[in-house]
Parts: sequence; C-alpha cells; structure tokens
Amino acid sequence: MKKLFALFGALGVAATMGLGSGTAAKASELTLCWAAWDPANALVELSKDFTAQTGIGMKFEFVPWTNYADRFLNELNSKGKLCDLIIGDSQWIGGSAENGHYVKLNDFFDKEGIKMSDFVDATVVGYSEWPKNTPNYWALPAMGDVVGWTYRKDWFSRPELQKEFKEKYGWDLDAPKTFDQLKQVAEFFQNRDIDGKKVYGASIYTERGSEGITMGVMDVLYSFGFKYENPDKPYEMEGFVNSEKSVKGLEFYKALYDCCTPPGASNSYMGEGVDAFKSGQVAMHMNFAFTWPGLQKDEAVGGDKVGFFANPAGPDGEQFAQLGGQGISVVSYSDKQEDALKYIKWFANPDVQKKWWSLGGFSCLKAVVEDPAFPASQPYAKTFLESMAIVKDFWAEPSYASLLQASQKRFHDYVVAGQGTAKEALDGLVADWTEVFEDDGKL
Repeated sequence: MKKLFALFGALGVAATMGLGSGTAAKASELTLCWAAWDPANALVELSKDFTAQTGIGMKFEFVPWTNYADRFLNELNSKGKLCDLIIGDSQWIGGSAENGHYVKLNDFFDKEGIKMSDFVDATVVGYSEWPKNTPNYWALPAMGDVVGWTYRKDWFSRPELQKEFKEKYGWDLDAPKTFDQLKQVAEFFQNRDIDGKKVYGASIYTERGSEGITMGVMDVLYSFGFKYENPDKPYEMEGFVNSEKSVKGLEFYKALYDCCTPPGASNSYMGEGVDAFKSGQVAMHMNFAFTWPGLQKDEAVGGDKVGFFANPAGPDGEQFAQLGGQGISVVSYSDKQEDALKYIKWFANPDVQKKWWSLGGFSCLKAVVEDPAFPASQPYAKTFLESMAIVKDFWAEPSYASLLQASQKRFHDYVVAGQGTAKEALDGLVADWTEVFEDDGKL
C-alpha cells in the first residue's frame, strides 16, 4: 500500500513512454499505467521482451506517487480508456471489483493454467482477491513489498560501541529481534557523536497527509496484538482495535517517536526516511522493501555499511509486518483486453519473473522466491522473504479512503501532536470506522 509518493529520482521517468513498434497507437499497442518510481524503470526494460515475442508494442503512463491515486482512480471512475493494464494499489481491489473497473481473471487463469497457489499466499490475498479469502481474482500479484528496516551495519560493528552497549543493556549490539530491543538500540544512538556528527536513533513514519503514519503505526500494532475486527464477527471492532494490547502498541510508537527520532521528523514518510538514512542522520530506518536496492547501491551508506532486518516481534512474541505492493489488472473499459491478457500470461511466466527480480522488481512467484539460491541473490533477499512471511494489510474495503483518513488523523493527533491518550485515540478510531461501515450498510 503506497499511493502518494515519488522517490529515488523516479520523476526522471517520462510521464508517457513508448516501447516497441514506435508507431501510432493501434490494436497492437498497449498502455500500462503505474507509478513513477524505480520498479517502473525495471518494468520498461523487462517489457521489451514481451514486445519482441508478441509484436505488441508497449506504452507506459507513469504518474508520480503524489498524484498516482487521484489520477488513476479518477480514470477508472470515469470509465476512461487510457489504461489497458494497470498496476493498482492493493487497497483498490475492493472498490475496483465491486465497481466493475477490473476484469475478473478466474476464467482466464483456468484457461491458461495460471495457478494462484504458485504465488506467495499473502500476495494473493493482498493484491488479487476480493472478497478477501475467497477464490475471486482481479489481479495477478506483480510487485511484492513490505515494511522492514535498514540499519548502519558499520556503526553496529564498531568494537567500542559494542562494548558500551553490552555493558549497558546486557546483549550484543545487533539487528534487534524485538521492539523492546529496537527501542534500546534507538536510545543508545540518539544524540550520539559518530565521526564528529550528531546522529539519531531511528526514522519512522509520521506523515499526516496520505497514509504514512498509518503504515508505521500498524507495522508496530500488529506485533503487539492489534486486530481489525472480531475474527468470528466481521466489522465488530470494539475490544479488538482498542484492546489493551493495541493501546500498548500505540503508546510504544509514540514513545519511540518522542525519544529517538531526528529533529523535524513530524511529517516523515518514504522519501524523508531515505534522506535521513542516506545523509547519515539515523542508525535505523523504517521503510518499504522497494527502497532497499537503491540503498544497497548507495556510495555513502550502501554495500557493507548497510544491513536489513524484518519488523521485530512484540512483547508476546507475535511478529507481523505491514504489506505493501500491488497487483496487475486488466481494465474493463479497455478495447484491447485480449492483448492485455497476453501480457498477463507472459508476465506470469517463471523465466520472466526471475528476470523481473534480477532487474529490481520484487517477484511474488514461489518458484522465484523459494529457489534455494534466492536468499543469496541479493543482500536483502533473505529479509524480504522473512518479511513477506509475516505480512498483514490495512482494510481493502471499497471505503478504504475514509477508513484511512480516520486513522491518519487519530494516529497523528496522538503520536505527533500529543493530544489525548492512546486509549482515547483508538476508541475514537473505533467510532470513526463504525460510522463508515454503518454508512456502507455493513453494520
């Protein structure tokens, strides 16, 4: 789930790119719509093989994350014909299925022998299914993503810091396994002098305007025991969203923000986090996995200087992480659905998926990520696998935007603005979400 940000110079991607025949748009040319970011560059390169094999040209409409949701949801809602294929946010599945924006793919998958069991289970639920946990598919998992952590491995390995940390906390300074350990590490580095520069403990998500603080807070709350609803009674949230465990998780997030973040970190999301890490400000950095290839290659902080770890476990040993990523869908308003389905079939091929990973995309195909050679294929591959095994996702309801706006306000008001208590924030969130579902006729 990432809909409102541009990163790593992705604005350098042309808003509309041509690939293949170089001729004017016709039946043998498809337009694929996605966000303007590094994985989009990789997809352009990958798709050259599709054109070579099929003769079908490819155009790309890439829009910065800041405008991505507004641009393409407006296109879908107006039944526009710009996009033949769209890589839509995971949260769009419910609304796009119920409003008829996407082609249902079950019959096509059956005809072509494409099995959803061949893809990582969590990505099928997160990117493809609506209703959730039913065999109704509206997308092929395309870009796996999850919130995890990077850390300054070079700082952690300094003998003098290891000695000081061990004397103070009683365990070896290393990538934290629990949130309690993470906070200790963050406190240890906060306001410390490293190579003549003051540094800070951690960069975490606090952004108010789109989805940032919700993605960060949920990344912690899941492992503390938060649940969206009663497992036995859908949309019953009292005692689950605002449970005692949920309250402790939200209190922890605020404590981490208060103790251990850099100055001016009150509205931080993906780009601000990358900047803080690349500039040497922080010892640890919460962010989606798609940032890892760029950080690994960075001359200042990459290579042997950077390490990766999965979201830590909570106080009771539960360990989950916030799902990101997207699936690829055929737009129901396209006049070129037959050719668009050919692209889906091609993209699902294991050899194509292997190349997708090698170019910087994040494959969701089990044949790729469960290959014995995969963990050693990139320094962050093992952490990606560990993280994707523990994912949970935000509401994918058609009214997800209203649900998200409520959580953004409640979390930011408490964590950053210091208004009220964690219990009051979560009680208010239950009331907000209840009102949304009542309006939807689900309560």
